[in-house]
Amino acid sequence: MIEIVETDAGTARITWYRATDPRLVLALGHGAGGGIEARDLQALAGALPRHGVHVALVEQPWRVAGKKVAPAPKTLDAGWRGIWPALAGMELPVISGGRSAGARVACRTATELGARAVLALSFPLHPPGKPEKSRAQELLGTGVPTLVVQGGNDPFGKPAEFPEGGFRLVEVPAADHGFAIPKRAGIDQEQALAIVTDGVVGWTASLG
Repeated sequence: MIEIVETDAGTARITWYRATDPRLVLALGHGAGGGIEARDLQALAGALPRHGVHVALVEQPWRVAGKKVAPAPKTLDAGWRGIWPALAGMELPVISGGRSAGARVACRTATELGARAVLALSFPLHPPGKPEKSRAQELLGTGVPTLVVQGGNDPFGKPAEFPEGGFRLVEVPAADHGFAIPKRAGIDQEQALAIVTDGVVGWTASLG
């Protein structure tokens, strides 16, 4: 089911994947370089409803409008705030999540919006090759239970680069920023996505 939502940043779009006996809502925003067709978002949308979790794949207004470049963080946050009433309207606890830039949005707004938890997929800890430009404080400041799922070879931050903090981290061995697996890795693409979905399923079970 597709739901159109008007926000202060423009028209957003939510694609719903519904559970038959829901206990949580998982909202997932996309990154700055792609949309909800990302392999990890699609894998979670396919897997989580069987485990009592509604999945809402959220397209930010700039993507709905057909623009090629993501706007400033404050505009992304405004779009996310605008779709929140549609998520909270399910009258279930809402996990705020996303991949890359979408993960940053979820982290920045979690406490303000009353999120139950945050799921950060491929959190961009720093720009590639610039570890000194850390965004760790966004991750450390969520104020709610947080799960990071990170590729072992992500140029935006490998798992070993992450600071100590009150979050859990699941590593997808050899995966890049999009969770793509090189041909000579010890796991294949299907196994990599299973690590993502299994990690999220187990974590959501601990949230209620």
